[in-house]
This record gives sequence, C-alpha cells and structure tokens, in this order.
Amino acid sequence: MSVEQIVQQAENFEYNPLVPFRHWSRSAGTLLKEAEIYESEGNDQQAYLLLFRHARLILDRLPTHPEARLDGNVNVLQQLRKDVLRNFSKLEALKPRINKRHERYRKLLKERAQAKATNSQATAILRRSPADIAHERSHSRRPSDPALGNGSEALAAGENRELAIQLAHKEIRRRATARKAIRQAGTSEEEEQERRTAGVSAGWDDNLVRNDRGVDRDSLSKQMQNVRFQVNGADAGTSRGANTEVSPESLGKCFQYPDIPRYKGQSQLGEEARVPGPLNKLDVACTPSPPPKDTALNKHDQPGPPRPSKDGIPRPKSPPRPMANPAQQDLQPATFTFKPAAYLENGTPLRTVWLPPDLRHRFLSIALPNTKSNLETCGILCGTLISNALFVSKLVIPEQESTSDTCEMLNESDFFDYVDGEDLMVLGWIHTHPTQTCFMSSRDLHTHCGYQVMMPESFAIVCAPSRGDWGAFRLTDPPGMKVVLNCTQSGLFHPHPESNIYTDALRPGHVYEANGLCFEVVDLRPTS
Repeated sequence: MSVEQIVQQAENFEYNPLVPFRHWSRSAGTLLKEAEIYESEGNDQQAYLLLFRHARLILDRLPTHPEARLDGNVNVLQQLRKDVLRNFSKLEALKPRINKRHERYRKLLKERAQAKATNSQATAILRRSPADIAHERSHSRRPSDPALGNGSEALAAGENRELAIQLAHKEIRRRATARKAIRQAGTSEEEEQERRTAGVSAGWDDNLVRNDRGVDRDSLSKQMQNVRFQVNGADAGTSRGANTEVSPESLGKCFQYPDIPRYKGQSQLGEEARVPGPLNKLDVACTPSPPPKDTALNKHDQPGPPRPSKDGIPRPKSPPRPMANPAQQDLQPATFTFKPAAYLENGTPLRTVWLPPDLRHRFLSIALPNTKSNLETCGILCGTLISNALFVSKLVIPEQESTSDTCEMLNESDFFDYVDGEDLMVLGWIHTHPTQTCFMSSRDLHTHCGYQVMMPESFAIVCAPSRGDWGAFRLTDPPGMKVVLNCTQSGLFHPHPESNIYTDALRPGHVYEANGLCFEVVDLRPTS
C-alpha cells in the first residue's frame, strides 16, 4: 500500500464525543503501544497507520471534546501533543520507506504485465524467480489490511498453535528481560517511555529521509509544526494556550478506546478455593470441554441472542501446514504474521487472540469465596501484541466492590499504573454470574462496549458456575456497538430492541484457545 492509501485507512475511524475524555486518552496510549511493536517487527505500514491515526485523534478530535477544557484534561491533552511531536520524525522517516517499497511493487507488476503481453502464461510462469514468486504471494492478501504488507510469512492461526505458543513464550521472556535490564540500570518508567516514543530505530536508512524533500507535507504535518510552537510556548510558562487548536472536523460516530468500565463476574463451583498468593504467580493448566448450556433466563434481562453450541460448531479442520521444525529455526516475530482470524460485520479484520485454556479455571478458584456468598467477581485479561496476534499473558484481579448482580472496579489508577509499568494491553475481561445463566446482561453490554471501543478484538468471558456454563463474546458491529453507544436508557438493567447485539467470539470467532500458553495471576486487591 502507498502512504496515501494508508492515510485513508488511518482517517477512517469513528469518533464520539459522548465517550469520556479519559477513555480517549487511554486509547491514544494503546495506539502508541501497538505502533511501537509493529515498528520493532519491521511492519512499516501498520506502524505508520497507527501513528497517523494517533496524531489525528490528538490534534483534530480531542480538542473538540466537551471535557477537553477541564483543568485536569488540559494538562493531559498537552502531554498527548508532546507524544505526537516525538513521533513526528518517525512518520517522516517511514513515509519514503513505504513509498519506495510500494513503487518497487508497482514496477514489478508492470514488468509482469509486459511479459504476459508478449509471452504465453506458461512461459511467463517458468521465467519467474523464486524471489518473484515469494513477493507475489506476500501481496496476494487483502490489500485493505496493511498489517499483512511487511513481506513476512502469513500464517493461519488454527494451523499453527504450537508455533504461536513457542513464539509468544520466547518474545514475552525477551521483553521482560529487556524491561528488567532497563530498570536495573536506573532508568525511570518515564524515561523509558520517552525513549520508546522518541526518534526512529537505528537501522532505518537516513538517506531515504533526505531524498524525500520533493514530497509535499500534508496538512497533518503543518498541524504538527503548529502544535510544536504551542507546546514550546506552554513549556515556557503558558498555562492554557494548549486549548487553542486547529479547526476540528465535524463530530463523527464512535471509534473509541475507553478505559475499563464496570464488570460482572462469574465462577465455577466444586473445588476448594485457591486463594491468590503474592503477585506474579505463574499458573498453567488445561481446558476441559465446555459444560452443557442451560436455557434458564435471568430475572433482570431478556434472553440473549442465539449462540452457536460450543460442541456443535467445531472449527473446520485443515490439513497440517508443512513447516520447518520451530526448534530448528530462530523464532523472530518479524518472520511471521498471523492472518486475521475473523471479521466484524462491517468487514474490519480481527486479529487472532490466543487464550490460555486454564485461565478461567484459575479465575474461578479465585472467585470461589465470592461465588459461595452470591457475589460477582471480575478480572481483567491483559497481554501483548506479537506478529499481528494478541496473546493473553496475565489475569489481573483489580480492587473491586461486588453485589449479587454487579462488580465495580475501584482505584482504576492503580490498575493502569500496573498495566503501563508492565507494557501490557487490555484485551478483555472475565466475570462471574454466581447464580444466573451464561449471557451478556444489559449492564455487561455497556461495560464491554468500553473495551471493544478501545480495541475491536476485545472480548468478554462470562462464567455461570451454578450452571457449569461459560462463554466468550463480543458486540456485533453493526448493529451492537452503535445500539449500545447510543443507548440513553436509565436503570441498572434494561432491554435493547435488537436481538443480535452480541455474538460468540470463540467458536466460531477470533479467539483461539492454546494449551500450554503460560499466564500469570496478579491480584491487586488489598489483603485483609
């Protein structure tokens, strides 16, 4: 894809000013984390898309937010502008690299077209070099997904579970070791973050930047220069000049990345509770087959939409993909790219999410005391991005307040401090329905909307321990996301008119269970 095509995609997101400002600021952080990982894996196209989208969000949308001029948010917005300026050099360096690669690809296509015009198709195929064939295969994917345009080998998730697990374990260990080394060297978390977002990788070709002088900068570049003066003025002592902004675009719909809303929790009875011990306790387990579904209805809500049976709709079996032994190759994230596992109803690709099967059993054992007292419990599913796939690597139990029908997170700042310090992403949440069936209540739908607006791949696990049932869900888009975002009904529980607001995310869907995938449990609740 060319820079122009990537920019078109980057600007194609929905913005809704009704979503709280703090959610958008968290969204901006998620975009930067993803861009950093794609950049480190050599995926210039996706890194550029995310950085450009981040800049548009900060420079164009957020200044128009109704809460943007509140005292606390003025400082937040000023810091977000500084993040955009630090990434300006990355955008300028990435642009010629992407255009050069795209021009090379167009030239290759032109040469092949000329060859086919003068020779038979069979002769043309015989004359292709192995490098040409590999290049053609790498571009035979969906042109609308820049994440698949970095030339690495595209893999189907269902056929490469073992490789995904080995790749995740190696890369997660490497990143943890790097964080530990940085902190042992005396680098603060603030300095560490600034180093990540400043400048470009040392391996980039600086000559490409110098040779790009003939390309006119777009309006975003001019806005960045504008903001540079504003930020410098603010650093010199200006307090509220940050509110002066470029003319905003009209308010659109809702592409959001809010923070963590309120959650319901569920759990499975039958085994003695394993009370969580110290932080960072490693647990790995296996997943039993899902229990039978129960059709009983919740006392507060209407029945949910029909869901595919977990046993009745198995994933289609494919012949094993011939592949080199992972032990005989140096597994590097830049070598592989996992294809989208599914698509939203509007056609947006969903990256594969890898889930440890034993995670929910460990969660249910932690929730057991609450479950016996008819209280909900919630946990947050955190992880990271590797090779265009998302891996759940930590179950975080936040401080919370529970009733029989609700579970509210307390001290969100402590939770996000932990997530940011560990370079984690919020991928979803899990909660119990102690005495009810497995379904998404109206409150659950509003809670999950915040997650899915932050990341389209976010999913919710609901456990109904009294029924021996569980499920993994996401909102449909459309109509689910827009229905919930535009809902103005009051009351803890209320019906929604549409019947297909949510759907199964696991079978079929973009969430894959992976036996052997390690995870840690971190309990942030205060000890009694």
